[in-house]
Amino acid sequence: MTGIGVDQGVTEAPTTAPYDPKVDRINLATSLPFLTFHLMSVLVVFTPFEWKYLLIALASYYVRMFAVTAGYHRYFSHRSFKTGRVFQFILAWVAQMSAQKGVLWWAAHHRHHHKDSDGVTDIHSPVRRGFWWSHIGWVLSKRYEKTNYDAIKDFARFPELVWLNEHYLVPPLSALALAVIFGGLPGLVWGAVIPTVLLWHGTFTINSLSHVFGSRRYLTTDTSRNNFLLALITCGEGWHNNHHFHMNTANQGWFWWQIDFSYYVLKFLSWFGIVSDLKTPKHEIKYAFETYTDAQKAELAAQSKLGFNAWNDAAGLKSLGGKYATPTPEPMLAIPSPMPAPAKS
Repeated sequence: MTGIGVDQGVTEAPTTAPYDPKVDRINLATSLPFLTFHLMSVLVVFTPFEWKYLLIALASYYVRMFAVTAGYHRYFSHRSFKTGRVFQFILAWVAQMSAQKGVLWWAAHHRHHHKDSDGVTDIHSPVRRGFWWSHIGWVLSKRYEKTNYDAIKDFARFPELVWLNEHYLVPPLSALALAVIFGGLPGLVWGAVIPTVLLWHGTFTINSLSHVFGSRRYLTTDTSRNNFLLALITCGEGWHNNHHFHMNTANQGWFWWQIDFSYYVLKFLSWFGIVSDLKTPKHEIKYAFETYTDAQKAELAAQSKLGFNAWNDAAGLKSLGGKYATPTPEPMLAIPSPMPAPAKS
């Protein structure tokens, strides 16, 4: 950890960066695999159905979703637990099998998101730029193609991770080849194409839907929500309001009824020493909502009414009151330099 900071709120009148077609339009060349996989989904019509194919698809989806949520997110972005060099490489490799670009690219951009969540410089805020941009547009645009290695120095010191990040197509192409070799057309469709497309959109819902749909227990400097359904499809990431209130915990479901499959697996791995030092919220953080004043509760209710593009209209600004209450500070890694930054050669 390079330093301690606080998730910054926006106190000035919110503004959204104007659309720039030179950098915000879809880069068709780099987006070709994404678009091709969606088109290939129609192959399911020509593939005989067997129940075992559905089990294969579910396994392919959830194994990689765990690697994305526990690896990309909770480990590489937030360092909420510890592990050795070998297992961190395994996490990165399996996560990159999801075809969500490189591990360092993913974590660096996510750290920037937390630096100004739903703020002026947030890279994928649905309340500023709507559903399309927050869900898919920002990933496919030219604006965020580069990896800001300055924002991920703690992991960029590992040459194997840098190599993996710069050759991010190697893991998904390897997985695709194995699916075809051992499964033929059914393996391609049910082991790779269908679960990968679902995995993309399952992951992306946290950027788009979990800032608009759901409940808010904690006051934060953004519009993050808790959503049970999103938690089920993302192995626990749907408890997004918890996460944005205090981001560096290995568990994002803080109460027994908040299902968090990624944390359950991490806890299991900790019994064998594969991971360790799983951070969990302290009592005063977990139950901070019990100390809220009537004014804070009213502000929380006002924040809960904000939807897509809310900060770009007068009604949204009025319900927001022009500012947020100051939440319990959440520790995070210090993030140098704005995004994007050119990748190292």
